Amino acid sequence: MNTPARTARTARTARTARTRHYLMCRPTHFEVTYAINPWMDPAKPVDTDLAIAQWEQLYSLHQELGHTVELIDPLPGYPDMVYAANGATVVDGKVLGVRFRNAERAAEGPAYLEWFRSHGYTELHDPAHVNEGEGDFLVTGSWLLAGTGFRSAPEGHAEAQEFLGRPVISLNLVDPRFYHLDTALTVLDGDEIMYFPGAFSPGSRAVLKRLFPDAILVTEADAEVFGLNAVSDGRHVILPEAATGVARQLREQGFEPIGLDLSELLKGGGSVKCCTLEIRHRPAGA
Repeated sequence: MNTPARTARTARTARTARTRHYLMCRPTHFEVTYAINPWMDPAKPVDTDLAIAQWEQLYSLHQELGHTVELIDPLPGYPDMVYAANGATVVDGKVLGVRFRNAERAAEGPAYLEWFRSHGYTELHDPAHVNEGEGDFLVTGSWLLAGTGFRSAPEGHAEAQEFLGRPVISLNLVDPRFYHLDTALTVLDGDEIMYFPGAFSPGSRAVLKRLFPDAILVTEADAEVFGLNAVSDGRHVILPEAATGVARQLREQGFEPIGLDLSELLKGGGSVKCCTLEIRHRPAGA
């Protein structure tokens, strides 16, 4: 449990931003014509131009914060390709491809894997089991946190551990609103995380409490506006502007939250993190 003394010390700690390398996909073809998660409703009109404008704000902000951002060309007919975090999991320069559960997104996996191949990445793995990239795989300093329950298969967790060489902690999601791990949990820096306990099974909540006793616990209200679908560089945390409670908690811990309006992209079930795939390179000298 966080004690007042520990919280005060944490808040005074100087947070350090580290430059990151991201891959994104412009929502040129964004629309909602099918429903594969509770947030998608084909009956609700989608403003593609607004979605592009909101995405451009995120794209520009990453660059303003000093990060490298590359782009993959969007494929016509694949509106969810904007959610680049689902395209792969990259650790130490190794690229674990994806295999989507839903046929509507099946072609995205090969497209993302080909982007990495064409950009000089040589350690690539086309998975045999369902995994939906950083939607369900989140990298901390010590572990690879892996979500299951709605999309990625438990067998995919073992496959990821074998290929990436990182110890995997399987976490069971039980609330369909939080169908991917990146809608229920955010890695802030190293082994610091924040999460919404109600998204997880009792056993998974116990594991999280044991591994991350000082984690920020987020309310259901903030989780519902995708406050946990956030991106952190160790200091700045970009998140939906509607998640005001999360922003307050982050400031108390010394982080600098930056709110954005990605409400149009939320109609497809994604926000800041969903649109941002991190490329983690092999450490120097490794």
